[in-house]
Amino acid sequence: MHEEFANRASNQSELPFALVQGEPLTLIPQDLYIPPDALLVFLEAFEGPLDLLLYLIKRQNIDILNIPIAAITKQYMEYIHLMDTLELELAAEYLVMAAMLAEIKSRMLLPRPVAADDEDDPRAELVRRLQEYEQFKQAAEDLDALDRLEREIQLTSIDIPKLDIDVPLPEVSLNDLMSAFRDVVNRAEQFASHHIEREPLSVRERMVIVLERISAEKFTIFTDFFDPSEGRMGVVVSFIAILELLRESLIELVQSEPYAPIYVKARG
Repeated sequence: MHEEFANRASNQSELPFALVQGEPLTLIPQDLYIPPDALLVFLEAFEGPLDLLLYLIKRQNIDILNIPIAAITKQYMEYIHLMDTLELELAAEYLVMAAMLAEIKSRMLLPRPVAADDEDDPRAELVRRLQEYEQFKQAAEDLDALDRLEREIQLTSIDIPKLDIDVPLPEVSLNDLMSAFRDVVNRAEQFASHHIEREPLSVRERMVIVLERISAEKFTIFTDFFDPSEGRMGVVVSFIAILELLRESLIELVQSEPYAPIYVKARG
């Protein structure tokens, strides 16, 4: 039984405590140097000497009106020495408070008259400052506990106005009309034929056909009046018919925006 326990202890002692470049280490190197400030742990953070004093008083449940100056001064100086050991830079106000505690402690050691009231207590000024600081600290904590909404964040609401903008339709220029007709002619050329035959095409007849296909309530796209299978002659006759109807104010051309398709409708 003892041998088994000894074997387990020896096996546990041989377990590596670190791996360096894949090699296990079971013994600490003798030449390993660890600087004294390699690891610093801060457990408490104080906003000033009064905050430190208030922490020391509350930690021991001491009555703030009857502070044992000797014990508090000793604990305060231990904290000062700790900060010095940790190589932390001390603010001047901490040293001023240390001097103030030393002065109060020395005044407490002096004999006092029997009829002396509380105002002659050397701790009175320190107690007043601690009480005032405690009130402000508690007020700050109460404010911080409030909801951030309506304190730091303000909600706003904006009513988006309804924009009723009447955008006038652009006028169809002759250049736009010629450009649309050019596209129709280009498509008609794809159906060109080498057969030559005479086709009787009447502009008046084509004008009647256009008027039959339109109305004052319905928009018809400009390119629908052309049949590319009729060839160049057929689309030219249709284009002349539309120009005649436009000249006689029987139709009107409408375009929703610049460079948009052109529509034809009967003039009301």
